[in-house]
Amino acid sequence: MHPPDAGTVLVRHGELGVKSDQVRIKMERQLQDHIDALLDDRSIPGTVRTERNRLYVETGPGYVEDATDAATDAFGVVSASPARRVEPELDAILEAMRRATERCYDGGAFAVRARRAGPASAHAFSSTDLEQEGGAAVSETIESLGEESVVDLDDPEFTVFVECRPEKAFVFLEKREGSGGLPLGSQRPLVALLSGGHDSPVAAWEGMRRGSPVVPLYVDLGEFGGADHRTRAVATAERLAELAPQYDMRLRVAPAGELVADLVATVGETRMLSLRRAMLAMAEAVADDHDAVGIVTGESIGQKSSQTTANLAVTDAATDLPVHRPLVTDDKTDILERARALGTYEDTSIPAGCDRVAPEYPETNATLEAVEDAEPGDLFERARSIADDRTIAE
Repeated sequence: MHPPDAGTVLVRHGELGVKSDQVRIKMERQLQDHIDALLDDRSIPGTVRTERNRLYVETGPGYVEDATDAATDAFGVVSASPARRVEPELDAILEAMRRATERCYDGGAFAVRARRAGPASAHAFSSTDLEQEGGAAVSETIESLGEESVVDLDDPEFTVFVECRPEKAFVFLEKREGSGGLPLGSQRPLVALLSGGHDSPVAAWEGMRRGSPVVPLYVDLGEFGGADHRTRAVATAERLAELAPQYDMRLRVAPAGELVADLVATVGETRMLSLRRAMLAMAEAVADDHDAVGIVTGESIGQKSSQTTANLAVTDAATDLPVHRPLVTDDKTDILERARALGTYEDTSIPAGCDRVAPEYPETNATLEAVEDAEPGDLFERARSIADDRTIAE
């Protein structure tokens, strides 16, 4: 919802404000570049600029909603507001508030939130003046519409916001929530293991939200996976790529069908752990080629037999890189809700190939020595070779 003639998006960031000036300026530039990339990728006309710890997107009235959506998709953005820009004079601000109320009020109690920034000499009014006189203007407008004017400062159904700075003022009606986190590119890249299930794309998104571009990797399980399972992994990678058009986030596919078949034929209750170890070794090889410094997975403690604390310790021993697990303590229901919000959730789950690899009685409390004794001696050599044979999903 936005006032008539709104053509500016106010963009707010959070953690950047507590960084040193040097780091903050660098991160603001990265955030600006990310919003620029999203606008360009979505063919939304707009110019992004930074002023006094605040980013603005200047666009046309017909594009302000789309530009706001693009801004809130940028990692590091806490909220964004489609706003009408006016002169920093009381009469101009009040008129914009009246017009916004006349066009957008749809019943219920209201409130006015006003903030004036700059030296006292910059304006002939204070924030309190804006709220009091603005409240009166909104109340009169509501009554002119034939509605009862009711003020509720705690839980209003309609709020008119004013942000007034020395050179300009903005009137807006909402603060649309963003992803938060840190600007993409402010951290080094990670390889994201995408399984085709619900958890891994959410974990990859969390890594991106903390500033790390990701290199998506799908380990193709051959006959134990299937075309549908791979298709789903491709779709989730494409969704993540929509949020980072300035990076090459095409899905890398490692052909591991023969290795998986050998593990099923030769390894018993610890075969899932050997498979996970091979996947981490593949991810490490991909990381070497993409200057990535870690691996991100969708694992959560105890969710599967391979994800007990004992078994995670065994699988982590397969790589020298840190394995990041953003969902490590999350419940499955919470993960599914986040997958829905991200747009990677599907009503009908496609069975994961790993389910068909798992033995009837998998080990849940493995030791590294037992797993190494049971797995092929050339496991990691084959894993690295498989990573070298990876392709880009079409």
